[in-house]
Amino acid sequence: MELMKVNNHAFQDKISQQLNDLIKRTVDAVISAIVLVLLAPVFGLVVLAIRRDTPGPAFYRGPRMGRYGKTFHMLKFRTMYERPESYQGPRVTAQDDPRVTRLGHWLRETKLNELPQFWNVLKGEMSLVGPRPEDPDIAKTWPREIFEEVLSVRPGITSPASVQYRNEETLLSAGSVMQKYLADLAPDKMRLDQLYVRYRSFWLDLDVLLWTALLLLPKIRAYTLPEQVLFVGPATRLFRRYMSWFSIDLLVTFIAIGVTGLIWRVDAPLNIGWSRAIAGAIGFSLLFSITGALMGVNRIAWLQASDRDIFDLIPAWMVATLIGYMANLAAGVFPSGLFLMASGLALIGYIVVRYRSRLFTGFLSRALRNRGAARAARERVLIVGSGPTAQLATWLLDHPVNTNRFWVVGMIDNDLYKQGIRIFGVQVLGNCKDLPHLIAKYDIGVIILADQGIAETEDVTNIARYQTASTRFAVLPDIFATLNGLALVSPIYQEDAQEVQPEASKLACTYCLARMAQLDFPLAEKN
Repeated sequence: MELMKVNNHAFQDKISQQLNDLIKRTVDAVISAIVLVLLAPVFGLVVLAIRRDTPGPAFYRGPRMGRYGKTFHMLKFRTMYERPESYQGPRVTAQDDPRVTRLGHWLRETKLNELPQFWNVLKGEMSLVGPRPEDPDIAKTWPREIFEEVLSVRPGITSPASVQYRNEETLLSAGSVMQKYLADLAPDKMRLDQLYVRYRSFWLDLDVLLWTALLLLPKIRAYTLPEQVLFVGPATRLFRRYMSWFSIDLLVTFIAIGVTGLIWRVDAPLNIGWSRAIAGAIGFSLLFSITGALMGVNRIAWLQASDRDIFDLIPAWMVATLIGYMANLAAGVFPSGLFLMASGLALIGYIVVRYRSRLFTGFLSRALRNRGAARAARERVLIVGSGPTAQLATWLLDHPVNTNRFWVVGMIDNDLYKQGIRIFGVQVLGNCKDLPHLIAKYDIGVIILADQGIAETEDVTNIARYQTASTRFAVLPDIFATLNGLALVSPIYQEDAQEVQPEASKLACTYCLARMAQLDFPLAEKN
């Protein structure tokens, strides 16, 4: 089952990447064609200036390593003298390189010499954004895994490495250009290129293009971008944190207004109209997104959100509802009761879509747990204890990753008040004296001791003696007692803390680790 999940995710990633590549190639072709047409007069002026400045061709075609290691010729405006030494010198250029012409210095400083590469983009040899194409002789020195990863995409006119090292020529000196480049600059540029390949997306490309344009301005050129901002820039943040959730919330709000309208029409006539309903949905969604952004709701990773994160969502909804209610009273778009009802349904929708993964996981876990035909194929587990550690064990075993391997039959606990109740969906079946009966009745395969209190009051050997060839016994470390012990220990007062720390906490740690070393603990096994 796990192999099927991995293959399914790999297939989805491949399809998604192929779609992104198709969109990117289309955008590259359209934009490069438009730029070549619009900048044709500029190209003509630059060609005339180069011809008048020094003899030789206006363009330079340099060999570069392209996608999948295929060599192509990158097009640039010529910036060096047309002499043999210009072709025989270092593969990279320093600021004080004598091979560069007077006009060439200006073209390099303004980056106008890079404009002809839009022709390479139109031909499909390059992209607008991608790792900068390297000289073949230098690229062949890369480690094989880096070579294959970086060259798995089309090289680009600009890249995160290009933005970060936009003043590369000023970092090099004419005496030791190649040594400095290969030792100091090239490794970090390769690292940035690898990060781009791994995190590439439409929004990252927009960020790189934005930074490239802004950093061409003289007053901003000296600013050094933090690496985090370089890869997670304004476009990525806007889409991932705001626009994506705004689109989802807009749909939820529109559905809430539609459902409320249908309910409202049962008792009273209603004539809102599609235009007013759509305008209201957009207005409330925008209001909720703005208040959520100001209150930090969009900074929560909702797929990994905890239960308490919902209390950051509700205040944003309350503020948006209050402002929206007052605005609706003034404009008279919706009846007040309908607005409040739609707002309440919208809140339910906001919670559901943000916790959809957890709701689906819970439903899937329950469905898998209750499959009668599949129970026989799973290891039956009985948990000794019902405290925090036992609840943690239940949560781990009830996760969809483990549901197809383990079935938690129940818990046992000596506390009389817990007999027969359900904790985390698992029923307390009895106490320690009922172990022989429960093992035989439910054909238990694994007994997990997950309660230090029971371990201290019961004779552990009496529980461990039920370990047989078909029934294994394991101890789950008392993590919470360990954390309590850590909280009491201070680097300054460590000796005093040793006297204050409860002996039970220290015993929990040492006892459980010793038992873990002696016994086969199935949770530690890998799939």
